[in-house]
Amino acid sequence: MKTVLVTGSSSGYGLHTARHFHAQGWNVVATMRTPREDVLPRSERIRVLALDVTKPESIAAALESTGPIDVLVNNAGIGLFGAFEATPMATVREVFETNTFGVMAMTQAVLPQLRARRSGVVVNVTSSATLAPMPLVAVYTASKMAIEGFTASLALELEAFNVRVKLVEPGYGPTTRFTSNTGPRMDGLVPEAYAPFAQRIFSLLAQEPAAVTTESNVAEMVWRAANDRSGQLRFPAGADAVALAQSR
Repeated sequence: MKTVLVTGSSSGYGLHTARHFHAQGWNVVATMRTPREDVLPRSERIRVLALDVTKPESIAAALESTGPIDVLVNNAGIGLFGAFEATPMATVREVFETNTFGVMAMTQAVLPQLRARRSGVVVNVTSSATLAPMPLVAVYTASKMAIEGFTASLALELEAFNVRVKLVEPGYGPTTRFTSNTGPRMDGLVPEAYAPFAQRIFSLLAQEPAAVTTESNVAEMVWRAANDRSGQLRFPAGADAVALAQSR
């Protein structure tokens, strides 16, 4: 029986991905900063662990207790809306610590066992913001674009060891906690000069488009990516992400 470790499993894409793998008969290690066992089914095939991907000691402790992992799903991430001009560099670094360096750190920690066994998959969850430019998310997009380049290069690097590396690119998910997860980081990021422009953007986002991405779209695409042997690197998830990918 195979084991998947999913980061950021307390809600949204990560939670649904953990549930999906469990429904397919896998062992699931669902990690989150603040463990919540009530959000997942009670099962001997599910373990909920505390994990902060920005802290090396937290990564080491989690992996020490999991045993062998067949698939790592790097899903944990934080969002950010705001004018780049008004975004403190400390906030930029905070976003990169989770969205970029956290992914790299988790991957680096898991790779030795995958390489030694000459099997396994790393699935990195990015965003459709990497498929087409969007305003007011320059920092967030940069953090995800870095992972796109990292993953494409790493996939070539690990081919000789039979370790596969994949990208899943979710579209706009209005039912997720992306906006609420931005938290106090957004305070003051829309100064007066940008207010009229930002209001137009927020109004457009409030009008739910015809094509959006659901949590199940992403969970199913992560599953497909984890089991893909065709050599495909990128897996857009959700009707809007698929449309953006096809229009490139």
